[in-house]
Amino acid sequence: MVSIEKLSDLQKFFRSCGSAAIAFSGGVDSTFLLKVAHDELGEKVLAVSALSPLFPKRERDEAVDFCKKEGIRHLYFQIDPLEIPGFKQNPENRCYICKKEIFSKIRSLAFENGISAVCDGSNADDTGDYRPGMQAIRELGIKSPLLECGFTKKDIRELSKIMGLLTWNRPSAACLASRFVYGETITENKLKMVENAEDFLHEKGFLQLRVRIHGENLARIEVNKEDFEKILKDKEKIINYFRSLGFVYTTLDIQGFRSGSMNETMTAK
Repeated sequence: MVSIEKLSDLQKFFRSCGSAAIAFSGGVDSTFLLKVAHDELGEKVLAVSALSPLFPKRERDEAVDFCKKEGIRHLYFQIDPLEIPGFKQNPENRCYICKKEIFSKIRSLAFENGISAVCDGSNADDTGDYRPGMQAIRELGIKSPLLECGFTKKDIRELSKIMGLLTWNRPSAACLASRFVYGETITENKLKMVENAEDFLHEKGFLQLRVRIHGENLARIEVNKEDFEKILKDKEKIINYFRSLGFVYTTLDIQGFRSGSMNETMTAK
């Protein structure tokens, strides 16, 4: 059942802010957050997006299109996380290093444009996994209104559907760096290999998926278990395309898709 009370609390939150900048990726959470903020505050809302090799081009294009359609002021900036000291070595606090840099820039752009509050799309379900990036958000004074108002991903999807947002049933997304084993060096070439591999599978109709990269040449595909048969049916095309990208080995993870599976390497130590 949809929580109208939570939505009312979120609307009150934005009215109390007076103006707000939303860190906007174009995903389920940030699209819903931006829509509610814009409905409440109109031109006093600013969407800010980071353009980075960590985010697939298709997601960047969708974010730009949404803001144009809704008439929302949208700023975006280029950032290369591989140039941030310590990031490409891929330590366990990689997300902290990246979020600190990105949200510092978002906060600066917001203040330069006279915006009082900077918000991200973290929700109540984000507290159940290892997420060092949330520490950076707290340190910078970034607000997480969906989390503060108790929204779960289910709440967000249900209300997004009612509001007519096309993102209501979009699969959960994460930056491409999450496809790497901690401690394995992140390179631009391997990021592009992962992006192209996932784009290929999306074009074949697979929705919820990840292509994890291990070493220089092994791809581990995660899809929902009900898609196993389809993956195996298309295996020759998938193997050949992945090989053209540089993957010598292509594997299917028989545990199926699960968010944050690379964090399992931490508990396995």
